[in-house]
Amino acid sequence: MLTGKQKRHLRSLAHHLQPIFQVGKGGTNDHLVRHIVEAIEIRELIKVSVLNNSSDDPREVGQWLAEESGSELVQVIGKTIVLYKESKDHKTIELP
Repeated sequence: MLTGKQKRHLRSLAHHLQPIFQVGKGGTNDHLVRHIVEAIEIRELIKVSVLNNSSDDPREVGQWLAEESGSELVQVIGKTIVLYKESKDHKTIELP
């Protein structure tokens, strides 16, 4: 579980990132989760965008993706989700 200070630090790092995954009208599935797990192992911090044609609530999508991928939900702002998970092999982010 992340503290408020750690979340604030991760939000500042994620500010300049571009979303690398999109959730569309098809919603979420195991295929998307597998790709997120692979990407988050390398990058540690990623953004996921929920498209306008998706009927899913971004907060629910973010919570589900965090649970399924074993990561932490840092922030949901608008239709953008920020996820973090400490990497085993590619650790680059030092939390305060």
